[in-house]
Amino acid sequence: PRGGRGGARATMLALMQRQTKAAYVAAKAGRSGGGSSRCRCWAAHNQRKQRTPQQPLPFQTQLIRKQMPSQQLLQQDRSLAGATTLENVGQTTDSANSITITAPDDWHLHLRDGQVLGDVVPHAASHYSRAIVMPNLTPPVTTASLAAEYEARIAEQIPSGSAFKPLMTLYLTDDTPPEEVHRAKAQGVLAFKLYPAGATTNSSSGVTDIRKCFATLRAMEETGTILLVHGEVVDPAIDIFDRERVFIETILPIILDNFPGLRVVLEHITTKHAVNFVKEAPDTIGATVTPQHMLLNRNALLVGGIKPHFYCLPILKREEHRSAIVEVVTTGDSHFFLGTDSAPHPRGAKESACGCAGIYSSPVAMPIYAQIFEEAGRLDQFEKFASINGAKFYGLPRNARTVTLVKEDWEVPATYRFGDDVVVPICAGATLPWKLVQ
Repeated sequence: PRGGRGGARATMLALMQRQTKAAYVAAKAGRSGGGSSRCRCWAAHNQRKQRTPQQPLPFQTQLIRKQMPSQQLLQQDRSLAGATTLENVGQTTDSANSITITAPDDWHLHLRDGQVLGDVVPHAASHYSRAIVMPNLTPPVTTASLAAEYEARIAEQIPSGSAFKPLMTLYLTDDTPPEEVHRAKAQGVLAFKLYPAGATTNSSSGVTDIRKCFATLRAMEETGTILLVHGEVVDPAIDIFDRERVFIETILPIILDNFPGLRVVLEHITTKHAVNFVKEAPDTIGATVTPQHMLLNRNALLVGGIKPHFYCLPILKREEHRSAIVEVVTTGDSHFFLGTDSAPHPRGAKESACGCAGIYSSPVAMPIYAQIFEEAGRLDQFEKFASINGAKFYGLPRNARTVTLVKEDWEVPATYRFGDDVVVPICAGATLPWKLVQ
């Protein structure tokens, strides 16, 4: 099926399955011995009764069934706890044909560098008024002067007449001096990004021990500079699906206990543990949420063959985590705001024996988010997530202009140009029911 009532997402996964060209070489990870949480900031987090998981969004059952032989359907249905029946697939509770909201911002965006800027920047500029630009280039953006040069290269690719504004960040290393924080603050840099060394794309220069950064974090706390956190541990003994939880239990408390006034964003959260932690946190803690972590669980990546264009870091998690994220985000809770983590790679770099992590969503994310909010029956909360909460957290004014999304089927292109290559977006070839119009 195409169009509304969940068909767009069924088509999307079917197409992604056909696009798979090779399996990845997966590294075997040892099991963690566990251990108790050292988090003292919000002790209630670990004492809360576990909520009953939200029913999966209607597309979940349909997507998985689409790609499996009939003899496996019964077993698969039992593995989707609380899955909706086929009779309920695609039903929504909101009948709005259009919504007009304050122009949104993207609080986590990868624009890359060089020739491809000319292809990627216009997509961001046509959908968002501002964007926090990630600094993990090669080499990384580690100083205020490098950030100024990168900002100038981005500005050259912003379409004429666009009001799009890139918001620059710096890459935190073991050796970042406190003086760099003050130089960055004077130049208008809003944040530093903490990448644990080796956690994701271009993170080899990241932090090896957070204690080495204490003097710099103190300067950030004093100047009101925000710390953006890729919240995963990199210990190879920790299973990849547990790395966010372990980071929250072990590394994050060290930061927050020593620097209680530091403003921190947990980026691209993927687990119910992150949801509960951030919900109970003071207003100095926020979180960005991607379209893929609201849309997909790990079955979408792995069932019926590996789909390389669904591979990202942090990796997709179980349904219970996805549903917990959807539940809290669609309430409009002010701790959570839009951050696509749109991260383009050439198609060949994704469809390979060792594919790159990253999902390109910049030209598609707003319609996906709108569909998720609609299916949750909370379209009235979408503006808070997309346009209000992030600006409030960063201490910036709301955008003056508005944008409108209309209920109109449109087909996502199979690819977009990406320098001398192409990039495959999320939902490539699928028909989505919401469309952004200016």
